[in-house]
Amino acid sequence: MSSRRSARLTAIAESAGVKAAELVPPTASVARPRKRKAAPKDPEPESAPVTPPRRRARKETTQLPATPTPKAAGLIAESVHENGLTPPRKPKSAAVNRLADPNRTNAPLFSPETSRIIAPKLAAAVSPSKLPGVRTTAANLLEEACAHLIKVDARMKPLVEAHHCRIFSPEGLAEEVDPFEALTSGIISQQVSGAAAKSIKARFVVLFDDSSGPRFPQPSQVAATPIETLRTAGLSQRKAEYVQGLAEKFASGELSAHLLADAPYGEVLEKLIAVRGLGRWSVEMFACFALKRMDVFSVGDLGVQRGMAAFVGRDVAKLKGKGGKWKYMSEKEMEEISERFRPYRSLFMWYMWRVEETDVSTME
Repeated sequence: MSSRRSARLTAIAESAGVKAAELVPPTASVARPRKRKAAPKDPEPESAPVTPPRRRARKETTQLPATPTPKAAGLIAESVHENGLTPPRKPKSAAVNRLADPNRTNAPLFSPETSRIIAPKLAAAVSPSKLPGVRTTAANLLEEACAHLIKVDARMKPLVEAHHCRIFSPEGLAEEVDPFEALTSGIISQQVSGAAAKSIKARFVVLFDDSSGPRFPQPSQVAATPIETLRTAGLSQRKAEYVQGLAEKFASGELSAHLLADAPYGEVLEKLIAVRGLGRWSVEMFACFALKRMDVFSVGDLGVQRGMAAFVGRDVAKLKGKGGKWKYMSEKEMEEISERFRPYRSLFMWYMWRVEETDVSTME
């Protein structure tokens, strides 16, 4: 039917003078016009270019280096007690009437193996009452030391009045100290928090617990214990080796309560720094807090350094960085200033930790 229609249309077209080729339906051959892209709209009036907010590089907060303080050294003076740790053994008599010497050990020491009390020779030699010319005793040592500090520098007065130094008080000097326990505690507390150190020390003691109750082990016991067993208390491999090495020196007699009680400070320092795991700061804190030596001074303690800088009137709000180290004051200057306070530099150092808690500017 479609062929008939095509023939009819052709005949009509020819009679009208129109060629057949011109009758092609538009949809079949006429190409659709290409769509033209819409002309871009006129741009809006230009305004001042806006700079996107720049992201600030996050500055890392510069943390101050850890500062050893009396709190960090506190475990050195703590002894073992049931259910954990307590302050040092309480003396039977607070006011012990015995001689004291700022240049010697003033604490009564336990012999780690025998538990006998070893008193310094000077203090044990004779009663102060029989030597009327000798004034310094355990009862008045702190009083004399504080008077000396104030005499040297009047700015010490508000510090002395604001803070009582129990370490060198009659009560503190009467406390009996086990030097092996104190040094071991110093090793345990290195690079861990105070709570962690106490926990490790308590577990360490439990390793040697017997029917008599918690007691710090003797050096010979620790020396004979395998490293693997010591580590079960929470000690690292290195600390376990340090503690065992220290125990061996006490067990062999190379270190003893007698030596620590009577030897000059220089010899004590040399002997203990030679022990693996005991650095100079650890030994200085042991000599001050455990042996109760009055003329110890630590130039490597950042807290003492900062306190001294504030004490002489410097602004310590900003740290000084020299050679990659934190500095408030040079070691040389610290030694020069502290030299005036001999032979009571331990007490001077203790007060330098507390300078920023007390206003000393009123004395300038």
